[in-house]
Amino acid sequence: MPVSTPPTAPTAGVPTIVVVGHGMVGQRFLEALADRGLTAAAGTARVVVLCEEPRPAYDRVQLTSYFSGRTPEDLSLVEPDFMARHGIELRVGDPAESIDREGRAVTARSGEVFLYDTLVLATGSYPFVPPVPGKDAEGCFVYRTIEDLLAIEEYAKHARTGAVVGGGLLGLEAAGALKGLGLDTHVVEFAPRLMPVQVDEGGGAALLRTIENMGLTVHTGVGTQEVTVGGDGRVGGMSLSDGSSLETDLVVFSAGVRPRDQLARDCDLAVGPRGGIVVDEECRTSDRDVFAIGECALASDGRVYGLVAPGYEMALAAAEVIAGNAASFTGADLSTKLKLLGVDVASFGDAHGTADGCLDVVYADSRSGVYKKLVIGQDGTLLGGVLVGDADQYGTLRPMTGTVLPVAPEQLVLPAATGGGPVVLGPSALPDEAVICSCHNVTKGAIREHTTLPEVKQCTKAGTGCGSCVKVIGQLLPQPEDQGLCGCFAYTRGELYEIVRTLGITTYAGLLDSHGREEARGGDGCEICKPTVGSVIASLAPTVGASGYVLDGEQAALQDTNDHFLANLQRNGSYSVVPRIPGGEITPEKLIVIGEVARDFGLYTKITGGQRIDLFGARVDQLPLIWTRLVDAGFESGHAYGKSLRTVKSCVGQTWCRFGVQDSVRMAIDLELRYRGLRSPHKLKSAVSGCARECAEARGKDFGVIATAQGWNLYVGGNGGATPRHADLLAQDLSDAELVRLIDRFLMFYIRTADRLERTSTWLDRIDGGLDHVRDVVVHDSLGLCDELERLMADHVAGYRDEWAGTIDDPERLRRFVTFVNAPDAPDPSVKFVPERDQVKPDLDILAGPVLAVRTLEGTSR
Repeated sequence: MPVSTPPTAPTAGVPTIVVVGHGMVGQRFLEALADRGLTAAAGTARVVVLCEEPRPAYDRVQLTSYFSGRTPEDLSLVEPDFMARHGIELRVGDPAESIDREGRAVTARSGEVFLYDTLVLATGSYPFVPPVPGKDAEGCFVYRTIEDLLAIEEYAKHARTGAVVGGGLLGLEAAGALKGLGLDTHVVEFAPRLMPVQVDEGGGAALLRTIENMGLTVHTGVGTQEVTVGGDGRVGGMSLSDGSSLETDLVVFSAGVRPRDQLARDCDLAVGPRGGIVVDEECRTSDRDVFAIGECALASDGRVYGLVAPGYEMALAAAEVIAGNAASFTGADLSTKLKLLGVDVASFGDAHGTADGCLDVVYADSRSGVYKKLVIGQDGTLLGGVLVGDADQYGTLRPMTGTVLPVAPEQLVLPAATGGGPVVLGPSALPDEAVICSCHNVTKGAIREHTTLPEVKQCTKAGTGCGSCVKVIGQLLPQPEDQGLCGCFAYTRGELYEIVRTLGITTYAGLLDSHGREEARGGDGCEICKPTVGSVIASLAPTVGASGYVLDGEQAALQDTNDHFLANLQRNGSYSVVPRIPGGEITPEKLIVIGEVARDFGLYTKITGGQRIDLFGARVDQLPLIWTRLVDAGFESGHAYGKSLRTVKSCVGQTWCRFGVQDSVRMAIDLELRYRGLRSPHKLKSAVSGCARECAEARGKDFGVIATAQGWNLYVGGNGGATPRHADLLAQDLSDAELVRLIDRFLMFYIRTADRLERTSTWLDRIDGGLDHVRDVVVHDSLGLCDELERLMADHVAGYRDEWAGTIDDPERLRRFVTFVNAPDAPDPSVKFVPERDQVKPDLDILAGPVLAVRTLEGTSR
């Protein structure tokens, strides 16, 4: 019997709520019940959930992100302990088969019967498949569930061409998925334009040009007449209504959805003529004890809503009514913003201009694929709009729908080059009652009651749906009055980087005296700004003409503890030695050298997760002696001590592995040698996997590379550590040259704009526009910075010098490697070791000091 949470013991006198369906809306309904105390844990209701799929509710809006590397677990909407915490009985893989309204009972597929006091139908919708010959052939799929995606992914391994029937929201996402799987992809749309429900003719044309430029073939104004099938029973092609045909190995039907209302029909609940379970404003069906919410319901305004936001509103209304309170659902906003195949597309309000006497204000640029239209009423009221290619203002314009704009509408769509715009309306122009998050119906006033984005998400759920409101939420939250780096500088780290780069400043003192706060000029600075500026100058050294050696002159005083001796300080005062082993590849001869050095100096030896060999326990005076031998053997610094590139891990790739599709070791070595010594706001880690099995764990790195049959996929912003984060797909199927060029741009843009001690994962979440903005900058060159970013990286590569090689060749630099300045030959007496497992470890008794005897006072007891 498929049960994912144990049943709760029935409580006498407590009503039972049975929920049929556990999709996004079903889970939101359960959360609403929990918020209102209607759960077994609260002793007020038994809640049973019958779920058809083999897994709990997941984010269907982000379904396509599975092909960007997100796992089914990443997509889950259910906190691990949610069901147990509230005593909710979730039965996955056990859908409802029939409803007995007279007996108030639901029979599940397992045969178990559940009596109910209240029944909630959240069965969602099913994909519409046109009744064409061949629709059931092997190689035909729908695009609705994780299981659908898993099947498509497997079948695509043996296909070359794919076709998507339907050019709406989900159809274009499916097309993007097929392209990402390496298939030549066609889109067949019966309407005369793509996304006919959301965008008008102009927006559809802009979207069409952009998508065709990506290499997809689009067929509009034609329908599918037949799926042709080969002798082996597999898909072989498609016949279209205009008499043409196309060869394809795989077909995905994404031609809309229909309400799943069969259970309601079978038990004689009222159903609309075109489908959908009829409900009133309280979401009750024709049976007052049965509710219907989400895509299966025909709302009181005569609509079946296919978006998640109206479903959430219905879930909240139904939960409120079941709790005995007044609530209603009378309709919802159909506005939407998404990124399809990398293209921003948004529509809101009366996007097609159907109101009497309305006027269109339009800007179109076919070359750049930008189309903007605002629909304005005769009195100047904003009625709606369409944005394609540039939807940055959606978050502000949508809440202003129904109000008179504070500026002329043309100023909101024209580009700056015309002299007439653009004017960007900030969220301050919105009233407190404006809805900022349409997914969860959260107003500006509700958001302003909080101070941080995590707090807003936890308390209001704003920003946890489609995510299009996150930027506006950030602008509404309190901003610190002084955003300066520290008490010495009124500028941020990014601003200081620009000052150093633009003016060619090569010293900390010069920067402090020219751009520090008045009261800090002429001083010594502080422990915040000194290492920060030191890192900035080091990263720009080849470009601005500063010394690339971090311990030269004034630079030495700016460095963190570890940089002072080019080694990591350990807990007993000793240091670690970490030679670079690019890509984890090492010859037996070099391996022997490391072993001999470790043996001769009595160092603890450890193979790390970064595919390096770390040597621990060196005294500061031993570091030059150790490194002389390592440098002579061809090693160089692994920069384990610096805020710079650490390692680029790799699997063995196609050279040795039977699953590998590219040479991951070669690529990892090339990348590590290119970016070695690159100083950055925080440490950088990378990895290269030779196939999708991901043995190098590239998606846990700041920049990770995964091989495909067509090239390389580049992921950015990953992080392990205390707050793990999967990296996001930046670009796919790149050649070697394209991959290196994008990594160059990404790293230099990060170094240019990140805050002090900010990892790429945090930076990507913080920066305005997030991943989409970073992609626009480094892939599409939206700011015109890419040539400069590439020059900066070229300067770094050309100017790189190994720090330890430069140290042991300079007697003056060697003078710093002593424990006592007045006794340079004396070792540190506190650095002692004891044996353990045939190696050494720090003598912790010396670190703790002697144990003192404790005397008991007379007349007291221990």
